[in-house]
Amino acid sequence: MRYKFLFLITGIALAVSCNSPQKDYQFTTSDIESHIDTLSSDYFLGRMPFTEGEEKTVAYLVNEFQKIGLEPGNGDSYIQEVPMVSILTQPSETMEIQSANEKISLNGLQDYVFWTQRTDSAVSFQDAEMVFAGFGIVAPEYGWDDYKNIDVKDKIVVVLVNDPGFGTEDASFFKGNTMTYYGRWTYKYEEAIRQGALGCLIVHNTIPAGYGFNVIQNSWNSSKLYLDDRGKEGYKLAFEGWVTLPTANRLFEMAGLNERELLAKARKPDFQAIPLNLKASSSMKVVATYNTSQNVVAKLTGEQNPDEYIVYTAHWDHLGVGKPDASGDSIYNGALDNASGTAALLALAKAFKESKTPNRSVIFLAVTAEEQGLWGSAYYAQNPIYPLEKTVANINMDGINPYGKMKDVSVIGVGQSEMEELLDVELEKLGRYSAPEPNPVAGYYFRSDHFNFAKVGVPALYFHTGIDHVEKGKEYGKVLQDQYTAEYYHKPSDEYDSSRWNLDGAVDDVQLLYNIGQNLANSNQWPSWKPGSEFKSIREGYMKK
Repeated sequence: MRYKFLFLITGIALAVSCNSPQKDYQFTTSDIESHIDTLSSDYFLGRMPFTEGEEKTVAYLVNEFQKIGLEPGNGDSYIQEVPMVSILTQPSETMEIQSANEKISLNGLQDYVFWTQRTDSAVSFQDAEMVFAGFGIVAPEYGWDDYKNIDVKDKIVVVLVNDPGFGTEDASFFKGNTMTYYGRWTYKYEEAIRQGALGCLIVHNTIPAGYGFNVIQNSWNSSKLYLDDRGKEGYKLAFEGWVTLPTANRLFEMAGLNERELLAKARKPDFQAIPLNLKASSSMKVVATYNTSQNVVAKLTGEQNPDEYIVYTAHWDHLGVGKPDASGDSIYNGALDNASGTAALLALAKAFKESKTPNRSVIFLAVTAEEQGLWGSAYYAQNPIYPLEKTVANINMDGINPYGKMKDVSVIGVGQSEMEELLDVELEKLGRYSAPEPNPVAGYYFRSDHFNFAKVGVPALYFHTGIDHVEKGKEYGKVLQDQYTAEYYHKPSDEYDSSRWNLDGAVDDVQLLYNIGQNLANSNQWPSWKPGSEFKSIREGYMKK
């Protein structure tokens, strides 16, 4: 049976012709429950990269893909090695700030936090000039350039969190309260690198950041993982960091500036970066340790268009063994985050294998080091096994509904790509609906592995568990999610408990993910980015070649 749907997307008619699966596949809780229970057990030691937990997890995934009967996804191997470096920074306890007639000493951890991606044994800066660069954004599609008419080479840029649209309620100005990538903290450092800055300090503000300064304090005097770029090193900032809002206001006062006036100016496209006439000095010790983690990848080769690919992703890693909780439990099992998504990946692989072979190839990619910075998917995106111009779409899973049946799903990054319309078609068939993410300011679109596919132009779909509980409604669903965040998120308590979990909703969402992938894999459609997406021009750039 062939279905035809016609969508009207921003004035452009898009005809979508999709074949329904030749063999229907109906998921049950048994397809995912045993994988969640196993992967989140203490045996896997919290699935931390570079540990025994990684070895056990990777072996389990490879064995499961082999049992299902999928081909190795990287030549004759199920493994894509991910070279990484762990950088431990030990900053000095203070940063000295000097103006023409005043000198103050900022306290590390309390007033600021910084670290570095440089692997030198020590990093220091002395009397470095400071510049206020607004939101630190260069966005041609918005006619925006905070770095115009100024050279910040070897200077420290101080920038605001989020983007100018936040708080305006104007969805046409950037995207209003929905964070664009220009508002994401990682972008601020990337742009500062492109500008040749010495360092970048983001002014923390809890509401537009979406989290308190205590979250940032976790990066003080700690290790961070990055990709190992030896042999192809690029310029890196001497330091990346944050300052508290009161600290920033203190610096602005030293410079004879008013924070409210600066914010008003920074929200206008004619903003010009402002030298603060302040000089900063500090240092940090650095210890770099190199190691290799592993992505696990399996393949189902398509029959008619085997060189076109649908890529499903889920991160297998979590936080390992760490600080004990009140009960003395020190294993961060990560049952929901993301044993559940990894279980869904395995269930989908089995379903595709047991159904009629699709026209296009389907790739099942379990990536490493998501919790440490999305590094496994970043490495794949920078070193794709399958050509980006032949990759139709990415479908990502990070947390599968444990709360029972929901009427809705929460779309992360509304307005980005035509993948949303494909989702809505399948939801309607199942009597369900999609809703925008409830907290768009948090920038969740930039916080899971689909984002690295988006950064290289591949249309990507990611949705969260909805809140509209079939039996008890939205308020109940919201309470469940808030409870998870407060009691289980990134805690040893995130364990699989059959008395607490209800996987009926997980089955529904895995079925949905399967139906979307099946239809794409059996069609000739190439979903596009929507006008206004930050990633549209990237895709168009290489698809025209």
